[in-house]
Amino acid sequence: MIVWINGTHGAGKTTTARLLQPMLPDAHVLDPEKIGEVLMDVRPPLPDHGDFQHWAPWRPLVVETARRVLDQVGGTLVMPQTVLVEAYWREIADGFAQHGIPVRHVVLHADQDTLRRRIEDDAVVGYSTFRMSRLAPYAEAADGWLHEAAEVVSTVDRTPEQVARGIAEGQPAAVAAASTVTG
Repeated sequence: MIVWINGTHGAGKTTTARLLQPMLPDAHVLDPEKIGEVLMDVRPPLPDHGDFQHWAPWRPLVVETARRVLDQVGGTLVMPQTVLVEAYWREIADGFAQHGIPVRHVVLHADQDTLRRRIEDDAVVGYSTFRMSRLAPYAEAADGWLHEAAEVVSTVDRTPEQVARGIAEGQPAAVAAASTVTG
């Protein structure tokens, strides 16, 4: 199965994925951003659309890579990646469904002020205008399709460990269901 951790920059996806992985049986982390980085290395470069998710190959490559990794390692893949375009999420989710791979779609949520503060104060990644530019599209997606298409988990006033533990505690039934799927 896949636990897809969505949410905008500053919500805590990468940290949560790293903490969640050892809490789940036979879990591995696969970062879909790395697939985007591979596409960024194509020479001559693909047309600049401002975000690798806009490149048509990215979405099916994410599905195929995850499928192949699951075939190799089994268990659960924890995949932290912001996806704010509904059509892109549908393409990814439908691709997993075609291969019989169950997905638990979790959105880490925080209010705009909290997100802004986290991005400004990020000692690891540092301030980023790109990360800030994603706050408005996240708010729009959250008010529209995103929060309806996922399990929303607040990260406000909760440590990353508490967030990961909360996600893990909701996991056993999904893992049992996933073990019956071949694919």
